[in-house]
Amino acid sequence: MSVQKTTQQKVIVSGKGETKQHAFASALAEIQNKLMASAKVLLRIEPVNVEVLKAVENKYTERFLFFFFPRQRVNYEVELSVTVTVTEIRLADVPFTQHLTEDPNGIVLPFVTKKI
Repeated sequence: MSVQKTTQQKVIVSGKGETKQHAFASALAEIQNKLMASAKVLLRIEPVNVEVLKAVENKYTERFLFFFFPRQRVNYEVELSVTVTVTEIRLADVPFTQHLTEDPNGIVLPFVTKKI
């Protein structure tokens, strides 16, 4: 009896970074956080398709003390629509057996039959 379930989901994530690679890595790292919010036991998250919804390059000139040492700064923002295949464990299908035990943290006193 298999307790695994495989589904496909579409997740929209966004990321920012100082380079294109950092922006994409930030967005792709957000996929797991969004899927874990649904409180499942996930075995595998496998991206199937990635679509770029928005890709923005922000350029600005930065100066020291408003006049000195001008330099160009660039920030990147991306928004992605990622189709992922999610393999999870269905906890409702897992048969648990129950064992009743005495209190494992109790202290046995020699003159008293009950544990404290």
